[in-house]
Amino acid sequence: MTALLHLMHLVSPALPVGAYAYSQGLEYAIDNGGLTTAALIKPWLAGVLRHGLATTDLPILMRCYQAWGTGDTETINYWNAYLGACRETRELLLEDEQLGQALLRLLVALDVPEARTHAWRSPPTFACLFAVAGHHWQVPLDQLLQGFAWTWLENQVAAATKLVPLGQTQAQQLLLALLPDIAPACAIAHNISDDLIGQGLPGLAMASCLHETQYTRLFRS
Repeated sequence: MTALLHLMHLVSPALPVGAYAYSQGLEYAIDNGGLTTAALIKPWLAGVLRHGLATTDLPILMRCYQAWGTGDTETINYWNAYLGACRETRELLLEDEQLGQALLRLLVALDVPEARTHAWRSPPTFACLFAVAGHHWQVPLDQLLQGFAWTWLENQVAAATKLVPLGQTQAQQLLLALLPDIAPACAIAHNISDDLIGQGLPGLAMASCLHETQYTRLFRS
């Protein structure tokens, strides 16, 4: 029960890491790509979940979680650097590093010893710090993966709510429609081999690139 409560803490929108400030290219895709309804946004988010999180963030989170369990600092630093290298634009890399730094500061303040003592060779990424917290609070790996996917999805739908805009009921309907995609994404993360981690999403990368010079913006990515 305590582990579940800690997971709820980690995935809460109130967690002070600033995730609400980022849209991961969704702002450009909505303003200039024609994603003007919940029905059009759904396949975009499902695609990013299936071909982005499931093949990059989630399997790296899983490997870092397991490495924390064995004290394998070399593996932790390797996958942390790998995840940073997978970010295809300046905005996406900066987002990951800023969220990671915010979560690192929070975990240090909450007396999580692994966060305080680990020597990061490159800026810590959000997924790797999420793994630190999950391991420290003994959140089962499967639940941690689903929680990470959920908090990403909730932030994306929250961004769409402001940008389309969507009504609150429409946003909840969109969340419920995408919930069945989380478990398959986690299954992919469990089964993907090391050499397939980091598959690219050209549409997302282009949206993120163009967002960097977008004239008016609500979000930082």
